[in-house]
Amino acid sequence: VRLAFVTLHVGAGTFSPVKVKNVIDHPMHEEVIVISKNLILNLLDSTKRVIAVGTTSLRTLESLYWYGVNILQGNTKFRIQKLTPYKIHSLPNKTEALSAVLSFMEKHKKSEIIGSTEIFIFPGYKFQISAGLITNFHLPKSTLIILVAAFVGDNWKEIYQEAITHKYRFLSYGDSSLLIP
Repeated sequence: VRLAFVTLHVGAGTFSPVKVKNVIDHPMHEEVIVISKNLILNLLDSTKRVIAVGTTSLRTLESLYWYGVNILQGNTKFRIQKLTPYKIHSLPNKTEALSAVLSFMEKHKKSEIIGSTEIFIFPGYKFQISAGLITNFHLPKSTLIILVAAFVGDNWKEIYQEAITHKYRFLSYGDSSLLIP
């Protein structure tokens, strides 16, 4: 097992409930991300499955992929807006996107990049980097349970029913699960 670290400064909006009928209309907040060159090198060198520990790590890794997509399209602003991942149909693979970020960092002599993301992952999203997720159990009507539903598909209902039946603890200091779609 290799470890690599990411930073996402979580905003309070992560925990605000979804109150709109259509999830796409939910206002997603912007959060700051810090990504090191070492992380990118580890991801490019890895032949194994990437497991995100926490939904914030997963959102950061997926935002990193979109930074690479943006660079390949000539946009070097490290900001991912809410619906960007759903608007593009022809996508580079993970290696191409990460290599673009690494090349940008080397060209500009950067050991880390600081950017922001409003990425909101909901069903229909195709995960590019993360192949597994360790996370707590999240409350209904939260952006986090929507992310879990996007990650594992309709199985999320069975997973959560199991947690309810066996009285698992929810929220940040509760029980957790390893999710592999």
